[in-house]
Parts: sequence; structure tokens; C-alpha cells
Amino acid sequence: MIRAVALFLMLALGLPAVAEEKIVAGLSQSSVSITADYAGSEILVYGAVKRETPIPEGAPLRVIITVEGPDQPVLVRRKDRVYGIWINNDKLEAGMVPSFYAVATSAPLKDALSPEADLRYGITLPPALRTEDRDSQPFLDALLRIRTQDGRYATYENTIALTEQTLFRTDIVLPAALTEGNYTVRVFLTRDGAVVDEMKRTLWVRKAGLERFLYEAAHQYALLYGLAALLIAAVAGWGASAIFARLRW
Repeated sequence: MIRAVALFLMLALGLPAVAEEKIVAGLSQSSVSITADYAGSEILVYGAVKRETPIPEGAPLRVIITVEGPDQPVLVRRKDRVYGIWINNDKLEAGMVPSFYAVATSAPLKDALSPEADLRYGITLPPALRTEDRDSQPFLDALLRIRTQDGRYATYENTIALTEQTLFRTDIVLPAALTEGNYTVRVFLTRDGAVVDEMKRTLWVRKAGLERFLYEAAHQYALLYGLAALLIAAVAGWGASAIFARLRW
């Protein structure tokens, strides 16, 4: 009712109607199974922009997609050389930070997102890795650098294919060292650096097969799991020694 009244007033006063742009998106798969031979995978994020009016003139539409893994506590240690030996010295408990974080864009970030919108929505960098403490920031920068090198944090600029400011798609690479849990996929539409619309989807990452059995056994039956591991190690050691003893004959 309110929208109808607003539209009537705009038409009556000769004002241009404000174009509403909404995201319609999906994932190629809603879950990822971590098995013994899992070596990484990709997920396809695709969608379209729903409009009731023509494409607005002016700044072009941009699309930004983020994929965020479950938060985990992290302890960052710094090695220093003491008397010629590298040892752990200072440390920082970084608190809860995402185990995985990827950002993909349809244009350079500086063109697609303003600093104010980035600060409000926490798009380009997990807020947990920002601090005003000069003593703590070097540890967080080191954590960001390490996780970027091993593929757990990544930024993919100009990787979203955007057709006629309506259809979009991209592939997000998931590394082999995935943490089990719920992953949040966010899709943003922006114009002039401001967020026009946002939507979320969930990707479930779970262990499967033998990996799942061992994980549940270790957590639910810790004592029996430990005893079984010791027994298997003892039998394997005895078997190896028996084989080598026969070979010597």
C-alpha cells in the first residue's frame, strides 16, 4: 500500500520512479563432502537482477560475492632470533576469525565499493582482522598473509561475468584444507560504490565416509579411539619387525 501511494505521488508530481533492483541467485551445490581423497573443489555462484523498471542510467551496476567459513580461535606466534636460534617469542590471541574468506567482483574493488560501504558491511576483509592497536596489527597482517598464501583467504577481482547488467556468474575455489561447518555466501549489488541490495545463501561442508567415522569416533568415544590407535600401532610395529626378521633369514 505504501509503495503504491509513493508511486502515485511520484507520477502526480512528475518525479522519476526509483528503480528497485533485487538479487535472484543460487549455488551449483548446497553442500560439500570432505572425503579421504578430497583435494579441493569449486562452487558456481550464479544469478540475475530482478527489476520492475528499465536499467537506471548513470553508473553501471557492480556485483560482489563473498564466501566466509566458520569462525575459529587463532593464536599467532612470532619467531625471533635469540643467540642464533629461532624461537617463539611474542604471541597474540586473535580471537575468532574466519577459517576461509574469499571475495569476487565484477570490477576493480576501488570502482565497485566505497570505503564507507565496505566498513558497514565488512566485505573486503573480515572485521576481526582490523584493529587500531599498533602492537597487534602486525600479527593480524601476518595471519592474513599466511592464509592468503595457502588459499584460505583470496580476492578475485574482475572474475564475475556480468551480462547486460542483469545476469552474473562466477566460480569460487575451495582449498583442500577446508574446515567443517556452515559457509555463508553473500551477494551484493552496488552502484557508485553504494550497496543496492544484498542476499545470503548457506553452503554446508561436512566430512563423509571414513573421514566422518573417524571424526565422530575421536570426539564421541575418545578413550576407545585412543586405545584402538595404540593397539593398531602396536600390531603394525610387531608385524613390521616380524617381516624384517624373516627377510634376514
